[in-house]
Parts: sequence; structure tokens; C-alpha cells
Amino acid sequence: MSVPTMNPAQMAAVQHLDSPCLVLAGAGSGKTRVITHKIARLLLPGDGADLAPSQIGAITFTNKAAAEMRDRVKALIGAKAASKLLVCTFHSLGVRLLREDGEALGLKPKFSILDSDDVTSILRDAGATTDAKLARSWQWQISLWKNMGLDSAAAISQAATDDEALTARIMKLYEERLLAYQAVDFDDLIGLPLRLLSEHPHVAQKWQRQLKHVLVDEYQDTNATQYELLKLLVGPQGIFTAVGDDDQSIYGWRGATLDNLKRLPQDYPNLKVIPLEQNYRSTSAILRAANNVIQLNPKLFPKTLWSDLGEGEPVKVAECDNEEHEAERAVGRLNAIHAGLVSSGQNADWHNFAILYRANHQARPFEQALRKANIPYKVSGGQSFFDRAEIKDLCAWLRLLLNNDDDPAFLRAVTTPKRGIGHQTLATLGEFAGKWKVSLFEALFAESLGSVLNQRALDGLHEFGRYINDFEYKARQTFGSEGAKEMLLAWLKDIGYEQHLHDNEENEKVAAARWSNVMDFIDWVAKRCGGDIDTDGGMTTETERRSVIEVAQTIALITSLAERDSDQNAVVLSTLHASKGLEWPHVVLAGVNEGVLPFSREEGEIPPGQIEEERRLMYVGITRARLSLSVSVLKRRKKGREYVQAVPSRFVAEMKLHEGAVREDPREKLRRLREEMAAKASARSALPDPTA
Repeated sequence: MSVPTMNPAQMAAVQHLDSPCLVLAGAGSGKTRVITHKIARLLLPGDGADLAPSQIGAITFTNKAAAEMRDRVKALIGAKAASKLLVCTFHSLGVRLLREDGEALGLKPKFSILDSDDVTSILRDAGATTDAKLARSWQWQISLWKNMGLDSAAAISQAATDDEALTARIMKLYEERLLAYQAVDFDDLIGLPLRLLSEHPHVAQKWQRQLKHVLVDEYQDTNATQYELLKLLVGPQGIFTAVGDDDQSIYGWRGATLDNLKRLPQDYPNLKVIPLEQNYRSTSAILRAANNVIQLNPKLFPKTLWSDLGEGEPVKVAECDNEEHEAERAVGRLNAIHAGLVSSGQNADWHNFAILYRANHQARPFEQALRKANIPYKVSGGQSFFDRAEIKDLCAWLRLLLNNDDDPAFLRAVTTPKRGIGHQTLATLGEFAGKWKVSLFEALFAESLGSVLNQRALDGLHEFGRYINDFEYKARQTFGSEGAKEMLLAWLKDIGYEQHLHDNEENEKVAAARWSNVMDFIDWVAKRCGGDIDTDGGMTTETERRSVIEVAQTIALITSLAERDSDQNAVVLSTLHASKGLEWPHVVLAGVNEGVLPFSREEGEIPPGQIEEERRLMYVGITRARLSLSVSVLKRRKKGREYVQAVPSRFVAEMKLHEGAVREDPREKLRRLREEMAAKASARSALPDPTA
């Protein structure tokens, strides 16, 4: 195996084979590289390794991470050997254990795996309620108990309130139904394998013989049940490699616990701890801010990230009046870097930018500002404006105007809002269209359709078809903002869309919020139709007028972003939690205020444990940035329908930006001098030869 250059700590982690190993992989320190090269090392003969590929298991937390690891291992050891490795998520591993040996627990090999909606439905039945919100609250609590390793009997005995006691009793009924249905839920894919291995030693021994070395990625994200499952998988003398970072443990709310890191040295006294501190991602200025913040948390295993990528641009703090001003400033910064107007304007395609925030609701002003600036974006870890059901409804109508053969758009438009055209009518129309190999819209006007549908159904379809044709004609003939808005509002009134929202939403506030999104959409479409008077630098100009149908074509392009691959050239909007494991050259951390980050539902002191996790979340956000980082704070922020005075987050002061750069690292100084000498030599060679 040819190993590319690795730093000493990485090499030590790869070469350590004779006892359990904890690799403390700081942000950007090359942890996936260490895992994949260690797998390749385990396959080499001698030195206590020489394992077969089928004897190695690598466990990750997401399917995406598992796929990436599989691809990188394949590049090192070849496709044939890689195909025999067990590279999967904890939950996929659980499925495999239960499919092979679940009969010991009374499960048939073909058991069903329930999704979240299935679980809610069963809990509503078990709790004899029609209240989906109540059922989801039971679902959340039951999931938390399962991740703590508790069954219904344990939950009943530990219930501290009447609500918990009720939920525990419903959990018992739920467990009985799952067994009767031969079904499991997502949490059971960890809990049941744990029970299987702990109650049936022969099954545990089988898997311990099969997996000689287990590697676990993102170890800090494991919960109590996953840790116990790992212990049973490797056995008391088991050899494993856990890769994680206590400074990036941000999932306490879903059961992840740092206790698992604390317990490792206790449960495995011969544990080898190897910290990876060299960061290959960020500049020194960014890492210094990150180190200053995280050093205030209690340390399980001390480490300090460092980089030889240069000092880089100073971390900036932007004070903003409110959320709208914050979004405008962020978009202005993105535009400046994108256009190369500032020093960090390298790698400035749109996919090199990310705006990160604590909560999903913070995305909306940024979406509005980006749409206004015609900058493409995608939302990660939350719902994009164009992914909202009400916006998808309206886009389906516009898609149908552009392409009458768009059957999915036809089905959504004809049923939203409901117009007396039932499922049976649409099923018959679909069969007819399939038989004659035409689209649903084209089939709607076929003379022979009356042979398979009654007159009432036919009249309803014809009325819808005529409306679409009339709507398309108006959309082609309507130009400019004012005309577009008038036409689109008339359309919404014609189809009764506002009433549809209120009829289908029990909560009036939610219905009103959805209607507000619709109005935002109409305003946005109308504005893009142009014809407005703009004042720019003292010159008054009239923007180009476009028809509604032309703007609808641009909407089709924007909404198709969600269907493209991850390489699309778009700014990323993401929650901090969803950003973990990712990186961008240019990052904006938004809304870094007390009450938001760190998050607090009520006024008053935040518990120390919660502050520590929120500080780790800030650290994760800072270390996503490679070249530039801007942190924005608000003077006023929205709370409900009102503005309240906002206080900068304590984490901003903790970055200690005012202290400036530390003394230049000798390695950095040497690298900088070499670069300057090379640049001078290059400049000299570019001069014309005076003797020529």
C-alpha cells in the first residue's frame, strides 16, 4: 500500500493495531483519511493485522458518510476487497443483525420497518386520540427513552409526572402492537440488536468472531444504547478504533452523550488516545477564534488546533439593525467576494458560500434577500421557500402553463384546491391517457373520453382545461409588475386558494402564515416582471418589462435546483447542526445573539451543561470556514410580532478578536518567506529580456 504523506499523529493512529484506540480528530484534521488508511493497513499481512475485508466493520452516522467512506476505501484497496467490507450506519448494522438473528427475539426475517408517520398513526390508535400533535409528543418522549436504553417497564417505574406515566403506559401498548405487527421503528434498530446480543451470548460471540476490528466515525455523537451495542460487538478484549471530537458534540438533545467518551478509558484501561491537532481547512485567524471559544469548556482530552495555511483575513463582526438589515449586509458581502472586490475573493463561485444560523426560521430574510439579488441558493437542514407546500401548489399551476404535458403538475393543480374532481375520475383519466400514450391534459380534450367518464366528471375536467388555457393566454399577454400582481391575485381569488388554506389547516395562525408566504411569492413574481422605476446613482431608469409566462420559466429553473446534485452552483443556507462535517471558503454566522446562540426559551441563566453544548455549536460554526468568516449580531430582533432589544452573544467576546494575531509561528514565517521569494522570481522571469 502506498501511503501519501501523513503527519505523525495521523500515522500513529493508522499504525496502532494492538489495543483499543481513540483518535481525537479536531475539525478539519483529516479523520476520514485516517479511517480509510487504517482499514487498508488492517488488510496488510503481519504485525497482528492481516485481516480479511469481511472481518472489518466501519460504522458511520449517515448514509452519505458511509457512501463517501466506501468510495475512498475502494480507491485505496480496490473494488473487489472493498465490496466485502461492512461499511454502514448504526441503523443499517442493526437491520443486518436483526435480519440474521432476530428470530431469537421472536422477529421474522421479513419484519417491517415503520416510518415516522406510521409510528404517529399507531400511537394515536394506542392512545385513543385523534390529536396528531399529542401523538407526536408521545413519539418524541418514547424515542428519547429508547435511546437511553429504557423499555416501557423501566419508563413506568421512572415516570416523574402524570404525563410521563401516561406516555409510559402508551409505550407498553405500542410495544405490544409492534410485536403483533412484526414491525420495528427507527429506534428499535439500535435497542433490539442490543437486547439480542446481551440476552443471547451465542449470537454476540458469532458477531465478535466475525468482526475482528470495528471503526466508529463521529464517536462523540453516540448515545448510551449505541455505546453498549459497540461494547457487545467487540467483546471484552475487542480491538476497535473510535474517531471523534468532544469539542463537536452537539446532539445532546437527541440522546448523544459525552459520557461515552469519559467511559472509554475506564472500560478499556489499555486505550491509546491520539489527538489530531493539525487543521488542513482554516486559516490561523479563524482557528484562533475557534480555540479561544472552546477553551472555556471543561476538557476531557486537551488539544489545540493549529494550521500552516497562513494568518488569513481577520474574522469580522457585523452589527446589524435587524434581521432584514443583516440579510442585506450578508448578501452585499457575498456579492463583493464573488466579484473579487475584496482580498478573500478567491474560489468565489456561489457554492463556495454558506450562511449558517441556529434555527430554521432565521433562513427566511436571507432567502428573500438572495431572491431579490437573483443569487441561486439551496436550503440544507430546513425547508426552502420553494419547498413549502403552498409554494409548490402555485408552482405546479405555473409549470402546467409552461408544459401541458407535465402530468405531476397537472395532478397537483387539478386537486389543489379541490374542485369536485375525485380520485376515481383521475384514475380513469390516467388509464385512458396511458392507453392512448398522451398526457393527462391532452387526454382531457379527447372526443372519446366521454366513453369512459360520466357527463358530470367530463364537465369538471373540461372546465379545468378551459381555465388553464385561459390562464396561459393571460400569462403571455400580461407584462410589468402592476399588471402581473393584479392578474395573479385575480387567479388566487378565482381558485379560492386562501379559503383552501384555512379549510385545510386547523391552526388559524399557521394558515395565515402560509397565506403570507403566498403573498411574498406573488410580490416576488410581480417584481421580476419589471417595469418598475429604479434610481441608481442619480439616474432614473425603467426596468425591462417581462410577461408572467417568461418569469414562470425562471421559476422552473430555480425550483429545479432541489432536483440537481450537490455540486450545484448555489449559496448554502443551513442550520449549524446540519453544517457539521461540511466546509466552505466563505461563511457568514448569522444572528449570534443571546437567546438565539446560545439558545434560551426563557429569560434567566442558562444551565452550564446547555451553555457548553451551545459553545460547541458555535465552535462547529466557526470551523466550517476556510478563508473568511463574518459573524453578524443584531441590535434588535423579532420576538413574536414585536422587536426587542438584542444583546450580542457571549461567544462573540469569547473569540477575543480584539487581541489580534499571536506571534507568527516559525513554520508559517518560513513558508511566507519562500512564497515571497518565489513570487519575486516569477515576477523577474516575466520581465522582457533587455538583451533581446
